Amino acid sequence: MSDLLNLRKFVAPEIIFGAGARKLAGRCAQQFSASKVLLVTDKGVIAAGWLADVQQSLEEAGVPYHVFSNVTPNPRATEVMEGTDVYRREGCNVIVAIGGGSPMDCAKGIGIVSSNNMNILRFEGVDKIQMPVPPLILIPTTAGTSADVSQFCIISNRDELVKIAIISKAIVPDVALIDPETTTTMDPYLTACTGIDALVHAIEAFVSTASGPLTDMHAIEGIKLVRQNLPALLKDPGNARLRESIMLGSMKAGLAFSNAILGAVHSMAHSLGGFLDLPHGECNAILLDHVINYNFDAAPDRFKIIAQAMGLDIRGLSNKEVRARLIDCVSALKSEVGITKTLGQRKVASSDIPQLAQKAVKDACLLTNPRKATKEDLEVIYGEAM
Repeated sequence: MSDLLNLRKFVAPEIIFGAGARKLAGRCAQQFSASKVLLVTDKGVIAAGWLADVQQSLEEAGVPYHVFSNVTPNPRATEVMEGTDVYRREGCNVIVAIGGGSPMDCAKGIGIVSSNNMNILRFEGVDKIQMPVPPLILIPTTAGTSADVSQFCIISNRDELVKIAIISKAIVPDVALIDPETTTTMDPYLTACTGIDALVHAIEAFVSTASGPLTDMHAIEGIKLVRQNLPALLKDPGNARLRESIMLGSMKAGLAFSNAILGAVHSMAHSLGGFLDLPHGECNAILLDHVINYNFDAAPDRFKIIAQAMGLDIRGLSNKEVRARLIDCVSALKSEVGITKTLGQRKVASSDIPQLAQKAVKDACLLTNPRKATKEDLEVIYGEAM
């Protein structure tokens, strides 16, 4: 039995990577014998013009579709249920999503409910999905969330003011069309937030208790790609090579965390984002250095490798010195890309912390954090991020 504890599985979609990949949506839908596609997106993606390219691709392939765009940032459970009603009413059998994490997670939720016939909130946790979901073709327009390659679906429960995490290989997309061109319409702050989100995915995957050789290589490469290219991209947003590097870093970080799972940064960010409806990447960024400080002693050798991947020369340094250098590096990177607010500046009150910690300690991502954390531990970390 002990040998079995060392086994690791690795799941990934079919990936088509490169400029113009979004225009293959119609061909991919044909391969799944689509009679009608539910095309999930949001108003921002429509305004940016990316939906039109996907519509044209479907039309050229002769595949009928219906657009569902009633998706808000941090997609709500109610939007998933509404989308499922539309999917059924329109007689769809394939789902295509184009957008950031919100449309992609909403699309996954619609797929879950359409085949499992229960409210989306019933599927919180790991491996709760019984029936296969319809074919999923996802096209990301941000470089960070990696919903296009992951077995995660994050949905906001506005009744409880919390985000839930649904984790299952049933929602690994069938095809990911990863097109760096679609990120050209992100504003600088969204570019920064999603880029740091990708960095957090890679760091948490590398120190996760479920990490392994199949995820480690993607995590370290993801850290290097984001660290080396994100500040440069913000200075030179028209640089196609930099955009491709960040999109590749996001993809690699996604493959890592999808299989190694995450940790305290994400469990706390899910609670925080659900409570205040804040951008997910910003929540991660605010918490990252504080969680590294908490976790470091539980995985010092791993954090040393992360420090080196971040470009630090740590030869001859003690663990305490490496920890300080790494935290300073993360803090400086956040400032360099323009993410400078604290929780207090984001209107979190000290009186909110017990409730935030109570919700975070129940999040599935906390199970693979390298250091066990109680509600009281999380309260301290939130307090340090104020």
